[in-house]
Amino acid sequence: MGHWTHPTRLWHGLITRVSPHRLETGATVWLQPKAALCHRIIWNPRYRGVMMRIIALIVMATFFTENLPSALAGPVSNPEPKPGANQPQELGSIDWVRGFGTAVKKAKTENKPLLVLFQEVPGCHTCVDYGDQVSSHPLIMDAASSLFVPVAIYNNIKGDDERTLKSFKEPAWNNPVVRILTADRRPLTKRVAEDYTVGGLASAMVEALKNDHRQVPPYLRLLVEESTARTRGLSRATFAMHCFWEGEGALGTVPGVISTMPGFLQKEEIVEVQFDPGEIEYAALVRKAQALDCATRVYARSDAQRASAQRIVGSSVVRTDAAIRPDKTPKYYLAQTVYRHVPMTGLQASRVNAAIGKKQNPDRFLSPGQAALLQVIKQHAGAGWPVAIGAKNLPKAWRAAQAVARSLRQ
Repeated sequence: MGHWTHPTRLWHGLITRVSPHRLETGATVWLQPKAALCHRIIWNPRYRGVMMRIIALIVMATFFTENLPSALAGPVSNPEPKPGANQPQELGSIDWVRGFGTAVKKAKTENKPLLVLFQEVPGCHTCVDYGDQVSSHPLIMDAASSLFVPVAIYNNIKGDDERTLKSFKEPAWNNPVVRILTADRRPLTKRVAEDYTVGGLASAMVEALKNDHRQVPPYLRLLVEESTARTRGLSRATFAMHCFWEGEGALGTVPGVISTMPGFLQKEEIVEVQFDPGEIEYAALVRKAQALDCATRVYARSDAQRASAQRIVGSSVVRTDAAIRPDKTPKYYLAQTVYRHVPMTGLQASRVNAAIGKKQNPDRFLSPGQAALLQVIKQHAGAGWPVAIGAKNLPKAWRAAQAVARSLRQ
């Protein structure tokens, strides 16, 4: 048997162990006078046995409440999360290195720049969203793992993370911040802060690669082009033609065109494109469509578009605000192949669809992960892969495809 504690002293000990983080000050003050009442109850023979059992339960509950979670979680000063689904949600699906020194050695060995994420774990809603949307975007994941050495630094714990945080003069308990630098800590681009978007990180990646005299793969260039255009704001243009499948393929190659959708308007086959007016002006787009034989009629969506189109196609322009009826098979050429199961961005899908229509190899537009998934799909064509054309949430579509791939390995 261990040392016996006087019941009243034990009660006073429990009172003093009440943490201000667990009880408000008023509640603590309320508890203090109750010690005297407890003293009288404990020494009443009628209640002594019952009270001793209650106190024993309180002691056990207090011990497990305060000690069991930390025992299960392990030391909080140096967590070692596993990559992918087993790591904190704030880190997303990138296989982050933990430990800045380890990452520097790896960067030197592999001759790659460092991609340093300063993140709050566990973190706020912004931090969790960053993990779900940015660090889990399949193209960002591929770029991070194949072009950089990604390292995650927690900005809210002690130990090596805190020392690294202070060496970069980064604030603690902060929203996500990204730095991209060489192994000798030379910055390759500006610090990415207060920009929690896919486009923000992708743009920084491209700039860093260029500044380090490295090649930028097409999939990453397309991601930046599309993200930048959507941030600036897209415009739309509508063209009639003899075949919208051919028209969608042709218009999908035009620089500045971000997405294409075939359909019907006033009983004509049309393609509606979303384009970046900062990259190509409306008049230039009309001329390009005309040169591609994709403008037998132009449906102007504003008076300004009508005036501009009339100077190019004359009377073959109609001013209308009518909605189009989408075709049931968008990205027709892509939809006839196994590429339809590969999650892509809208711009990627337009480029891939156009390449297939021209009987060209579309694989140059895919990331390493997309190319690897495509090979698995080809090997198991009947595995029930979901159709990914037009997916609004790319990370979600990617997880769905990966779930099928995992089921094949079980």
